[in-house]
Amino acid sequence: MEILLDCLKAFVIGGLFCVIGQILIDRTKLTPARILVGYVVTGVILTALGLYDYIVDFAGAGATVPLTGFGYSLAKGVETAVIDYGIIGALSGGLTATAAGIAAAIFFGLLAALVCKPSKNSL
Repeated sequence: MEILLDCLKAFVIGGLFCVIGQILIDRTKLTPARILVGYVVTGVILTALGLYDYIVDFAGAGATVPLTGFGYSLAKGVETAVIDYGIIGALSGGLTATAAGIAAAIFFGLLAALVCKPSKNSL
């Protein structure tokens, strides 16, 4: 029963992030790319303020999988690296913490590009 409740919390919080994004697309002139960057920056800012930890504790994957979670991972990686290595950690910590996600995105993007061929009409 506990796992069902955890899944429900993740679904609700992740869905809330999606609803906010859809409202921004429908009601503003922001492009999807700007909204995505805004989500990453919002994740970094909320982590720096210490607020995003509460969301992650409550929603789990519903908070760490969306782009705000990527910002959270960047900020946490920088925080940990600065504690361990000093100011030089500010340059390397974010990339170290998110390297697996970045590598997976590149790999699966390449895989999709090899499997799917664009038509001449799509250009």
